[in-house]
Amino acid sequence: MNSGYLRVAGLVPIVSVADCRKNAVAIISECTQLNEQDVKVAVLPELSITGCTCGDLFFSDTLHEGVRQAIRDIVRASTSWNMLVFVGIPIKYQNNIYDCAVAIAKGKILAVVPKTNIPIDSNFKSAKSSLSGSEIEIDGNKVPFGTDIMFRVGEALIGVEINEDVSAPIAPSQYATTSGAHIILNLSAANDEVGKYDLLKQQLVDQSRKCCCAYVYAGAGYGESTTDFVYDGKVVICENGVLMAESNRWNDGVKKEIVDIDMDLINKSRLMSVAFSVNENGHKYQELETFIDNHVKSHQPIGRIIERNPFVPSDKIKLHQICEDAVNIQMMGLMKRLQFTNTKTLVIGVSGGLDSTLALLVAVKAFDRLKIDRRNIYAITMPGFGTTGRTKSNACELMTKLGVTMREISIVDAVMQHFSDIGHDINVQNITYENAQARERTQILMDVANQVNGMVLGTGDMSELALGWATYNGDHMSMYGVNAGVPKTLIKEIVKWLAYNEFVDCATILKDVVETPISPELIPADENGEIKQKTEDNVGPYELHDFFLYYVLKLGYSPAKIFNLAQIAFNGDYEDDVIKKWLRTFFRRFFTQQFKRSCLPDGPKVCEVSLSPREGLSMPSDASVNLWLDECDKL
Repeated sequence: MNSGYLRVAGLVPIVSVADCRKNAVAIISECTQLNEQDVKVAVLPELSITGCTCGDLFFSDTLHEGVRQAIRDIVRASTSWNMLVFVGIPIKYQNNIYDCAVAIAKGKILAVVPKTNIPIDSNFKSAKSSLSGSEIEIDGNKVPFGTDIMFRVGEALIGVEINEDVSAPIAPSQYATTSGAHIILNLSAANDEVGKYDLLKQQLVDQSRKCCCAYVYAGAGYGESTTDFVYDGKVVICENGVLMAESNRWNDGVKKEIVDIDMDLINKSRLMSVAFSVNENGHKYQELETFIDNHVKSHQPIGRIIERNPFVPSDKIKLHQICEDAVNIQMMGLMKRLQFTNTKTLVIGVSGGLDSTLALLVAVKAFDRLKIDRRNIYAITMPGFGTTGRTKSNACELMTKLGVTMREISIVDAVMQHFSDIGHDINVQNITYENAQARERTQILMDVANQVNGMVLGTGDMSELALGWATYNGDHMSMYGVNAGVPKTLIKEIVKWLAYNEFVDCATILKDVVETPISPELIPADENGEIKQKTEDNVGPYELHDFFLYYVLKLGYSPAKIFNLAQIAFNGDYEDDVIKKWLRTFFRRFFTQQFKRSCLPDGPKVCEVSLSPREGLSMPSDASVNLWLDECDKL
């Protein structure tokens, strides 16, 4: 497996203070296991050869001789590893002692990177003075020595900083990443204090986000002297603002975390970020080739949870917050539009389906907040040829409970007259048959809005807009599209959240709306009066399409990359051929239906991605989809 991943690890062995030989044995043993797991880059804690709590022993020649011998042993062992390893050691250089990271790969020391930001009470010297282009001799070999070094593993560039470096106003990692580094390693020896870990973790997550990078942190652990401090031994791995892995701190064993870093994600994030630019900081770095083969044998990325519903987090607390924020964004957007246009009445078509239900609930919340009588919301149900008793009943009961003005206007006679006018056979249930109904409903809503001096509230969602599953100048059109920034999978969760948290008296109705098959109900029901036309039978499961949409809009991933992720996320639920089929459908419809999105009504951006032609997706209506379909066909 490669697929744009690089396997990295943070490792904290049990340390013996000042016993370099014993520490080397432990490091070799653990690194050998990491190599067997196809890890390509491993980082150990600061001063991991000696322990960080040696105090004035760092001035001892005996200790430094022990360091040299330990490094020889690790270098010798590394000849059989296909892995770049960073260990922490003290190094004497020009009558100073530096706190350093040593890079080792395939039987060689590649370079030594000293710490930049030194605490006031430290025995070590700061490397802030320029060491660019310097060399240091280790075992008769001269190697680069300085803070201006990065390491290449495949397509990835690796930068290094040590402990407090990350806390500087302008950290070395910021220079490194804006000079091209994709992954930052931090060899640390920070002691633990109450509350300190949460602050550190947030700092590392934030650093990885603003630097559009992966960040791998390994901190000193069990075995360090406890004379004054306790070291819990922590490994934290972050990627682009997301915490990917963290070790169990409070145990007395080895700490180890392995994650496959998604290089595509990092590169795409940088391409799509207006704030991130490479090679603009004036720093010059040496790039050292490691000759590490970054291919791994396994097919499933390690340490990565691929959410099957990326718009709907599995964490219930996060989901609760997202639902609350989404509803408030929709409500506030609608409130502003009503106030700006001095509109006191609203017209909305209510079908008993998910989208119109959410739009109606948002409208009610907006009117309540603005202290406008709910009866000024004209909720209209417009039964047609395919309307079922279940959806109509839910629509009517909901409108009654909410206290809005309810109207029922059948479209059957009007559409039949229209069929007669244009010469369409009513028994031919084709696109003309379906779209005529959608356009008739929109005409009713628009004309009623004129009657009551109000505006039409659109109900279509982002998933439908992505697929073009809307009738042009039918349900496609409104005065304000309150759902246009919300994908279908999230709408379902928001309606459930509202049922349990804000509209409890409507909960039974809302739960049934959530459980009703998604349908435009434009085709007559079956002989049992049940919905016959099910959207997901025609265009595919919305959970798949929302998955595809997320990675297309957020990161611009290729069909092959999206397919690989979908295989992992939906393993056991969809066969590969099914995923391929709907992926091809997604790209075909996504490209060919852009013309509908080019003239969307206004509507608030709710999620981190948007299809708005003004503030979201910029895409020509006549772009060819052939390259994407060709790639789908090769899967």
